[in-house]
Amino acid sequence: MNYIDIIGLFAGGCITLSTIPQIIKVWKTKKVKEISLRMFSILTFGIAVWIVYGILKKDLPIILTNSISFVLNLIMVYFIIYYEKE
Repeated sequence: MNYIDIIGLFAGGCITLSTIPQIIKVWKTKKVKEISLRMFSILTFGIAVWIVYGILKKDLPIILTNSISFVLNLIMVYFIIYYEKE
């Protein structure tokens, strides 16, 4: 692993971790009225495309960080759909 990969992992890690506070807040409050399902759906789709791109380039930092981000954003989409009913 070279310094470019380390920078990529660090940058991807920051972006990936940025979703966690929102997930925690929604989980605790169960309030999603002000959160856009469309935005998180498009973001999740875009992340899936990044994963495909990373696989095609055989770029581990892109694959790893976006795979984690994809799961976290799917959780957020689930919360929005589930708690929107309440």
